[in-house]
Amino acid sequence: MRSSLLIKTVSGLLLVSTMAACAPLMFAGVAGTAMVASDRRTSGAQLEDEAIELRAQARIRDNLGERVHVNVTSFNRQVLLTGEVTAEKDRQGVLQLVERIENVKSVVNELSVTPLSTLSERSTDLLITAKVKASFVDSRDLFANAFKVVTERGTVYLMGRVTQREANSATHQTRNVGGVNKVVRLFEIITEDELRNLLPPPAPTDTAKPAK
Repeated sequence: MRSSLLIKTVSGLLLVSTMAACAPLMFAGVAGTAMVASDRRTSGAQLEDEAIELRAQARIRDNLGERVHVNVTSFNRQVLLTGEVTAEKDRQGVLQLVERIENVKSVVNELSVTPLSTLSERSTDLLITAKVKASFVDSRDLFANAFKVVTERGTVYLMGRVTQREANSATHQTRNVGGVNKVVRLFEIITEDELRNLLPPPAPTDTAKPAK
């Protein structure tokens, strides 16, 4: 059962990746509504993050073309850059391009100066991401949709607005996933009280007495 879930998840990730490259605006429109309902960011922040990612990818593509492999992930206007470039000047060039984008608060530059990853390596990373997300879904103390998971060459980056308890649990679970070499945490830590305020109120229970 778990294997079937992982295969479907990886297929979905590959489909999303293809759609994002071919029709990012359509993807943002379709998926954005679902994200608003389950994400701990405000709807405005989610839209800003989507816009940042689209603008960054467009600028990188226009300026550096196919000689780099860069993934851009924005969460609450903090941008994570992962992937590979073949020269340090390109690493710095990508950073400068992204820093100039409107609404970007900070940039974490995790680009490696190394030959570009192969399709096989990227598929392996997608599988690791799927396995990490599946472990969060199975967990009793985590809300899977509160996390963004990015994997590059076996290094897993975790983002999200979470409590310290959730951060520790997610990190522990990720480290136990096969193929994970390293975990990098880029969390926004909130209090348990803040978390309770973000959660929807419990559904009302029917206390009416049955008619005699």
